[in-house]
Amino acid sequence: MIVKYILGILCIVIFLLLGYYFFPEKKLPKGKPVDRLVVYKSKRIMEAYSGNELLKTYKIALGKNPVGHKEYEGDNRTPEGDYIINDRNPNSGYHKNLGVSYPNNKDREHAKQLGKPPGGDIKIHGLRNGRGYIGKFHRWKDWTAGCIAVTDSEVDELYEAVVNNATIKIIP
Repeated sequence: MIVKYILGILCIVIFLLLGYYFFPEKKLPKGKPVDRLVVYKSKRIMEAYSGNELLKTYKIALGKNPVGHKEYEGDNRTPEGDYIINDRNPNSGYHKNLGVSYPNNKDREHAKQLGKPPGGDIKIHGLRNGRGYIGKFHRWKDWTAGCIAVTDSEVDELYEAVVNNATIKIIP
């Protein structure tokens, strides 16, 4: 009797996990340029806008130490504030990426006061190459060194839609 109960629970869990993994998510509309991104760190979401029109909301993972503004290299925090998308890399070690303009002058000055380098290379990226099969499960834990992580298919659509010098506001 107990074995049947445990097997039933296990089947339900497997069914739910497979549904979570394979259930298709809304795609970013084609032909609409993304000129603004807004990240809400505490909610683990990123919104993509074309003008004032919200096109899509992404579930994200952040740096391993997500609370607070990035202060220096190696603190594993995701920065907070206003930046721009200033770079693209189709050959990233994390599928593809979009560069965030951290550090700005204020960030550099703050790190200097701490006697530490500010760090850099903050990106919106996919999963480590060869690990794309993890898919949406990567969101269950903050795992980056300070970047904003999405799935490989999500970074593909952002890579195509985000315009050069799009703004990104990262809110605690």
